[in-house]
Amino acid sequence: MAVLGSLWRAGIPGVGYWIAANAIAIMALLAFALQGHASRWLTFVAANELLAMALLLMLEGCYRFLGRRTRPWGAYAGAVAVLIGIAYWTFVSPNFNARVTVTSAFHASLYAVLAVTMRRGRPSNRPRYSYYFLAVVAALFCAGHITRCIVYGFGMVVQSSLMQATAPNIAYLVLGILAQPALSIGVVMLVHDRLAERLERLANVDELTGALSRHAFLAIGDVLLNASVRTRSPVALAIIDIDSFKAINDGHGHAVGDQVLSHFAAFIASNLRVGDVFGRLGGEEFGVLCPATTAAETVALLERIRGRLAAAAQTELPRGLRYTFSVGVDQRRWDEPLAELMARADGALHAAKASGRDRVMAA
Repeated sequence: MAVLGSLWRAGIPGVGYWIAANAIAIMALLAFALQGHASRWLTFVAANELLAMALLLMLEGCYRFLGRRTRPWGAYAGAVAVLIGIAYWTFVSPNFNARVTVTSAFHASLYAVLAVTMRRGRPSNRPRYSYYFLAVVAALFCAGHITRCIVYGFGMVVQSSLMQATAPNIAYLVLGILAQPALSIGVVMLVHDRLAERLERLANVDELTGALSRHAFLAIGDVLLNASVRTRSPVALAIIDIDSFKAINDGHGHAVGDQVLSHFAAFIASNLRVGDVFGRLGGEEFGVLCPATTAAETVALLERIRGRLAAAAQTELPRGLRYTFSVGVDQRRWDEPLAELMARADGALHAAKASGRDRVMAA
């Protein structure tokens, strides 16, 4: 709880549910420990229901962490059924084995749902370990509760008290005590993976425009160029610059300039093809890498995009402000570094600017 509490301010979905789950599990274990010293409503009914709700909140937190908006309503209905069953087999028709069977069946079902949820819910761009750790832990506890359900449901163990000192009972008590800490280790790993993802995004994605950062763009560019040598396919680079951007900042303010940058990046990204790589090189300058594409094809692509921006209605532009951009394009020559390709494309960009702006030129 202390570790999860230290992560509360990070604003990661699900953490609040996981903290609450641990708090409720502590109350459940204390209630169980009071058997023989307090009312059976507390030590039997409330204790079992609290432990069931703790697991349910762990599942609910995982739903929120994975971005699911729906609630596991079937699990809530099951929790109500457990409450009714425990009360019935405690006061109406006392039956220890029946109580164990109904609670273990409910726990096994929740663990099964949790295992499947974490196995299938892992984002494709994230490492598997933390998601699979939680899925495996849930699957193991599911198997343990299924075994317990069978053993007690078919009367293989005769028992009258939760604290009875028999080998099977001690094993199942250990299972119950270890469950919440093991799950908590798993969710802490998930939270740290989410924090790592945020740091990676800060390093690789420009915060204002959503385009790749210069560092990430150059890194991907090197990979694409190396791949093009192996496949003997062309790679083209376009360097794009918003025309007269300083005049926009001076005449309308930097806030409007930021809006233009954000709009421009979103417009370019939405009109590129799948597989094209878009990044911000600095200021109002952006780059586009087009794998398996010649310089002539890249010129045609950027010319179409330039025409679409020119034809956009004023209501679609930030503050209704019209702006244009210039582009320099070149194609990678055999086995040359990215820096040389960028230098030639940048030269073509300067030529486009000198020729009157609002145009696409090849080196």
